[in-house]
Amino acid sequence: MSEADVTTLTPDKVGKVRNGITMIVIWLANLPVMIVLWALSGVSNGGTVLPAIILSIFTLIAPMCLYMLQPNQAAVLTLFGAYRGSDETQGLRFTNLFYNKKKISLRVRNFTTHTAKVNDANGNPIEIGAVVVWRVVDVAKAIFGVESFTNYVHTQSESAVRNLARSYPYDSFEDGESEITLIGDADEVNDHLRTELQERANEAGVEILEARLNDLAYAPEIAEAMLRRQQASAIVAARAKIVEGAVLMVREAIDALEEGTDGSDPIQLDADRKATFASNLMTVIASDAPTAPVVNVGTLNR
Repeated sequence: MSEADVTTLTPDKVGKVRNGITMIVIWLANLPVMIVLWALSGVSNGGTVLPAIILSIFTLIAPMCLYMLQPNQAAVLTLFGAYRGSDETQGLRFTNLFYNKKKISLRVRNFTTHTAKVNDANGNPIEIGAVVVWRVVDVAKAIFGVESFTNYVHTQSESAVRNLARSYPYDSFEDGESEITLIGDADEVNDHLRTELQERANEAGVEILEARLNDLAYAPEIAEAMLRRQQASAIVAARAKIVEGAVLMVREAIDALEEGTDGSDPIQLDADRKATFASNLMTVIASDAPTAPVVNVGTLNR
């Protein structure tokens, strides 16, 4: 189908579609004229018979040329199989009697994909699903470009979600990595899904308004193992933070002892006593279990 074939038909274009209200007014005005002509045909030697017949035919045919469009609804017009345009003007419409009129909704629609089990970029089985918000913007492509634009959108959505799952890992367990993940970068992942869907939906004259993941989890067979891995990673990260803080506290404590604070005399510690002090303080700060310190009541030389 060429670009000329899919040009949208507007009401002011070659007069193929007109306002139906105007034609109703003409039709109503035609009734008394037709009755008068038929009445005069009996006394005027048939001079008004032909006009009366023409008006009668118009009176019978005109209602069959009317159709109505609701808001956010369009009609595709064809004449003996040839595409003649589309009409998106709401209200009562009037057109050629021989035009076939196929109506199509332009309203926004939602589609929720089935939860699919696929492998992510790291090969881990995950369950993933998405919600797609879409609408028809080109009625000619929607009707003539694909067999069923609704099934087309549904099928392409399922395929795009599966392809998205294979493109990114579910999660990243390495610190400092800037890799995009399904669970951690929702905005980037949803944008990717919407862009890919829009490229596919252009063939059906469909606009993808929104696409987002609504179901994302590890597959049941590995969910428990991956949960333990996540917990282990969290524990390691927390331990690293605790140790980092403990080292800083020990260093500050040793410096305070050797320099003296608040007018107190400095305490000089040799390398062995610094090591012992640091070890004991690190144990107190970083230990999970409560510590039981041993108090030395003697001198530092004992």
